[in-house]
Amino acid sequence: MMKIRLIILSILFIQAALGAQDNSSMKKITGGDFVPLYGSDAASVSVADFMLDVYPVTNEQYLSFVEKFSKWQRSKVIRLFADGNYLIKWQNDLAFNPESLPDAPITNVSWYAAKAYCECQGKRLPTMDEWEYAAMASATEPNAQGDSLFNQLIIEGYETPRTYKNKVGSTFKNYWGIYDLHGLVWEWTSDFNSVLISGESRKDVDTDNNLFCAGGSVNASDLMDYAAFMRYALRGSIKANYCIQTLGFRCAKNLKE
Repeated sequence: MMKIRLIILSILFIQAALGAQDNSSMKKITGGDFVPLYGSDAASVSVADFMLDVYPVTNEQYLSFVEKFSKWQRSKVIRLFADGNYLIKWQNDLAFNPESLPDAPITNVSWYAAKAYCECQGKRLPTMDEWEYAAMASATEPNAQGDSLFNQLIIEGYETPRTYKNKVGSTFKNYWGIYDLHGLVWEWTSDFNSVLISGESRKDVDTDNNLFCAGGSVNASDLMDYAAFMRYALRGSIKANYCIQTLGFRCAKNLKE
């Protein structure tokens, strides 16, 4: 029975990925309460309604950004805001790698650069809770946290090599109409380093924050959510100026009053 459910879920993923791409750049995520892996003393946290990009930002979109804002070009960026891996595979300031697809996700960009990009679009980076809330949706359910087969497929996507070379929209469309939250690239959030976990307690106050790595299980809400552990581990191990080949971003926005 479990094998049949896994096959059905896989078919849903493939069908959604092969479907026509949504022309709208953002989708509304209807807020609600959910239980994150870390980050709250309460049983759940509340997420307000917000807008989220349907796809991660692409190479082509980021190229347009650096053409307009030269301080974020590879040769001009201040190293305080981006390490030596910033756009490292681009041919030059105004040409990305010819082997990269224009509609593949932009990677090797820092948190500072991602934040600046979103702000220049009149948007912002999603918070960690917003990202996790949107990402817990499967193709058919707004909250698939309890679906072990959905979580298994997420893990399989994380284990697939070089997915950052694929074009955006190549993974499944979730319940909210959002693509690529799993199985393409990791994504920056505005408060990626807000959950710090030590071997004793995430509330330790006398430990150097640079030593934290969010791989511990203390105070985790679900010890079986291995995919979430991987995401929090990554977030807890990086700094804002890091530029990583498998790390991209997308933008969010508050709903208008």
